[in-house]
Amino acid sequence: MQDKREYILGHLRKNGCRITEQRKILIDVILGNECCSCKEIYYKAMKKDPSIGLATVYRMVKTLEDAELICRKNLYRIEVEEG
Repeated sequence: MQDKREYILGHLRKNGCRITEQRKILIDVILGNECCSCKEIYYKAMKKDPSIGLATVYRMVKTLEDAELICRKNLYRIEVEEG
């Protein structure tokens, strides 16, 4: 999981995204859980940081989708080849 996290963070940095603590938390939540909606990601992330807003979750998911780092069919799952 750590390799996937670092790959994602590197990809986002390379594409001009600031890496905030909230974004790190959201990536960790998505990597660590099978989430079926942005609201589910939001509720799990709020347990770690109550200041995370639902709009932040939607923006982050959109950013990951645009970068083709997340696959949303029935579940949100980050799909990155390791190595």
